[in-house]
Amino acid sequence: MSSRVHDPGATGALLADTSQLPWYSLGEGIEFQLLRFCAVTGRWALYVRMQPGSRILPHKHLSSGEFFVTKGELLYDVGSAPAGVYGYEALGEIHEVARADVETEYLFIGHGPVAYPADDGTIAYVLDYEFLRRVADGDLEANVAREREAGTA
Repeated sequence: MSSRVHDPGATGALLADTSQLPWYSLGEGIEFQLLRFCAVTGRWALYVRMQPGSRILPHKHLSSGEFFVTKGELLYDVGSAPAGVYGYEALGEIHEVARADVETEYLFIGHGPVAYPADDGTIAYVLDYEFLRRVADGDLEANVAREREAGTA
C-alpha cells in the first residue's frame, strides 16, 4: 500500500484506503470518511456508517446524489435499500425519513449541496463539500441526526 497521505481535496488521480481513513461524526450514530471533494465542481464523496436506530434529519437535495449500500439496509421515503442496492436522489428531492435499523454502511456521492431546514422552515445549514471539509478539519461540529429511536443501542 502506498505511504502517501490521503488528501481528499487533491486534484488528479486519487486512491482512498477506507481501512486507513479517520471517521468523523455527523451526529448521534452517524459517521463518515471524507473520500474526496472538489472545490471547483462542488462534488464530494463519503463513506457513511450508521448505527442501529440512527436517523438523518429531514433534508432537501439542492443537487443530485447517488449511493451504493455495502452493508446493512438504508430505509427512507422511497423504500428499502439493502446491501448491494444502488440509489439515485434527484435535484429537489425532499426526504423526511432516512434511517438504519441495523448497522449500515454506504458510499455516497453528492453532486452539490443538501439543505437542512430549521423548525420554522428556514434553512438551518447547508451540507456541502466545505461543510464536510470543516468537520474533517475539526473546525465545525455537525449534527444531521435525529435522536435515536427508543429501544435501540
